[in-house]
Amino acid sequence: MADYLETEQGRRIAYHRTPGRGPGVVFCGGFMSDMTGTKALHLEAWARAEGRAFLRFDYSGHGESSGRFEEGCIGDWAEDAMAALTGLTEGPQVLVGSSMGGWIALLLAKHAPERVAGLVGIAAAPDFTEDSMWPQLNEAQQREVMSRGQTEMVNAYDDRPFVLTRRLFEDGRAQLVLREPLPLPFPVRLMQGSEDEAVAMDVPLRLMAHADSPDLRLTLVKGADHRFSSPECLDLVVQAIAEVSG
Repeated sequence: MADYLETEQGRRIAYHRTPGRGPGVVFCGGFMSDMTGTKALHLEAWARAEGRAFLRFDYSGHGESSGRFEEGCIGDWAEDAMAALTGLTEGPQVLVGSSMGGWIALLLAKHAPERVAGLVGIAAAPDFTEDSMWPQLNEAQQREVMSRGQTEMVNAYDDRPFVLTRRLFEDGRAQLVLREPLPLPFPVRLMQGSEDEAVAMDVPLRLMAHADSPDLRLTLVKGADHRFSSPECLDLVVQAIAEVSG
């Protein structure tokens, strides 16, 4: 059963925390995903076996946390992640960000670098609302977002439509990390599959070229998709966590 954290913004964040030695590992999930995914549970089991502290949580509007998905935005979810990082962990942490969670992890690193020991991005998707999602909408959908405040888009994974709001896009523009300096003063590992259908190959290359880090490496895995959840891919994630842990 999940525990809950009440944030300063009045949101109720569900989480599971595993005690252990540091640096702990904090898993930041993706857009419309929750903390029960394959990667989060695999890393939790690995951390428990290694005696490492581990934290997984649901953003507001996701999983077991309070709120509705369509009421949220990148800034809200970054606030949720910051509340979890500062309220539920001690000392520097290794941030593991999957897809949108990679963007969230970069925002945490930007605003609280002293709490980050290292960062692992799995198909990280910084700035995706602006660079990927908005261009994917047709002109009618873009007009609908601006006039009605929302539109619907089909989820490629289960064919259910979900709501995209004007607030999501406008807030996303205030959270962009690839348009200004991005110091990452700790080890960074980026992982990307060649068959990723959601995040284009140029995204990790842009991030690698843009970020300022003393130790940043990108691993491309031929044949891996966006989920990056095969046993081989999960082994690579664990290896990356070990590399950035110091």
